[in-house]
Amino acid sequence: MTNLLDKETDFSSMIDARLSRRRFLMGTAAVGAGAFLAVNPVAKAVAASMDSKLLNFTQIPASTSDTIVVPKGYSTSNLISWGDPIFPGAPAFNPNGKQDAKTQAMQFGDNTDGMSIFPLSKDRAIMAINNEYTNYQFLFDHQGKAMTADDVKKAQAAHGNTIVEIVRKDGKWSIDKNGKANRRITANTEMMMTGPAAGDDLLKTKADPTGTKVLGTINNCANGETPWGTYLTCEENFNGLFGSDEAVALDDNFKRYGIKTDGNKYQWHPTDKRFDLAVNPQEANRFGWVVEIDPKDPTSTPLKRTALGRFKHENAAVVINDDGHVVIYLGDDERGEHLYKFVSKNKYQEGNNAANRELLEGGTLYVAKFAMHADKLEGNGEWIELTYGKNGLTKENGFNSQAEILIFARKAATQVGATTMDRPEWVAVHPDKKHVFCTLTNNKNRGVKEGQDVDGVNPRAENHYGQIVRWMPSNVDHTSASFKWDLYLIAGNPTVHQGDLYAGSANINKDNMFNSPDGLGFDKAGRLWIQTDGDFSNQGDFAGQGNNQMLCGDPETGEVRRFLTGPIGSEVTGLTFSEDQKTMFVGIQHPTGHFPAGGDSKPRSTIVMITKDDGGVIGS
Repeated sequence: MTNLLDKETDFSSMIDARLSRRRFLMGTAAVGAGAFLAVNPVAKAVAASMDSKLLNFTQIPASTSDTIVVPKGYSTSNLISWGDPIFPGAPAFNPNGKQDAKTQAMQFGDNTDGMSIFPLSKDRAIMAINNEYTNYQFLFDHQGKAMTADDVKKAQAAHGNTIVEIVRKDGKWSIDKNGKANRRITANTEMMMTGPAAGDDLLKTKADPTGTKVLGTINNCANGETPWGTYLTCEENFNGLFGSDEAVALDDNFKRYGIKTDGNKYQWHPTDKRFDLAVNPQEANRFGWVVEIDPKDPTSTPLKRTALGRFKHENAAVVINDDGHVVIYLGDDERGEHLYKFVSKNKYQEGNNAANRELLEGGTLYVAKFAMHADKLEGNGEWIELTYGKNGLTKENGFNSQAEILIFARKAATQVGATTMDRPEWVAVHPDKKHVFCTLTNNKNRGVKEGQDVDGVNPRAENHYGQIVRWMPSNVDHTSASFKWDLYLIAGNPTVHQGDLYAGSANINKDNMFNSPDGLGFDKAGRLWIQTDGDFSNQGDFAGQGNNQMLCGDPETGEVRRFLTGPIGSEVTGLTFSEDQKTMFVGIQHPTGHFPAGGDSKPRSTIVMITKDDGGVIGS
């Protein structure tokens, strides 16, 4: 999620003629009553009946300013920024970059990302928040050029999660530093490996010969929450924290996850040998998991759930199927990787959280394969089971156990012929539980690298704008092996490109255009909130698109309106609501100007609160 988009040129001439914008708009007709919210929204958008009853705000224009802009009738305020104290007596943020690791461990971590709220009462709640990575040019006075052992510990303390209680007074939420649940989870917090891969030889190290105890969670991107009250934090670009000053022979299993000895900008391995590939190569196998956390118990041990597979997790979208099975949709955020689904072995029991907290211990992992109808950007799909002994996952093909399949889930997905995707990021399940959406951010390798050919769900070569795919499981059964899919939207720039897919789908126009959809989530009313993490140069292919932003879409009509623009250099990421839906919490990650304090201040990642001036529900 932190990979900024590469600068690219006009590749419209490379588009297959049958996938022209005109043909796409003609081909996306309704697919039958009850399917995809009755009609294909892009097709309905062609009728220019953009009259959403959900989107009750005035769209704002694109912006290049170093501030947050929201519609008329809305206001913003800051909840917490990197370095703010979360415990009594913790030091306040000091911009000099000289604060030590102990201080950082008592403060809000860096680069806020996915987050969830767990209500305690009408005016009190717990927030669980990811702190994805660190910006050394701001974290240290030496900008990372003279790293000491304590500097490494400080960087590790800025990773992980912040759990903090918030209270509302006079309509406004604030941090309660005396909250009993307040906690920092970092790269050095003790955790347990659970599930089918726990204890496997591939997870054993000198420090942990059992393969079940691991220190820390890192590069925590997006998130999920369970009906039994736990928080799911997802490990993404963990590879960048491993390295070595020695020559190390790394096999394809390391290379597939981008793990290498050179080019390590974080410099953890010289002083923390856990991250030195020459000393502890298997430590890398202990990251790339979904971690389950009890936010209400600050003494609880976080659990790495190996049944959900190891890859660069974006988020974990949880839905309870009608038959009681827990289904979790998972995106692997890298160019040419895959979309996954986990189905629990046992069933959810209402009110029995002791049993429910074991549901992620075991189940079946699947990976998606998409097929396209001729001349239409819609089609069918199947979920292929990733179980040892099935679908070619055998010793003959290099798989020795179920644990190995989960540890090297990417390799297993390739073996079974899964569709390579344009960076699957956040997945969101519509409140009606009938439809699932996933942002596909971009892919400069599409149509260029072997195995990443242009196809229906990924319809553009060297895709630099992104799209949102939507599917409906057969018979509204999330455990089903089949589904139907279409594209909710194709992002683009209709002022730079005309007549082809780089202009975007019909619900994209000069007033709401954007690139690189990333964060995604529904509110209770069914509004689809879309956050971006892309090219903010405002030039060339991206002229007129301005800073990263958040938009709101109506899944039924297809209409999309811009609701928020972020400050200079930032990614807009992370989304949650107060229980009454009257406060929206949005993350502003890696700003590069002077947000939030302005002037000549140091930029700080911040969680922003958005409220409606009349006290109403956001978006209403």
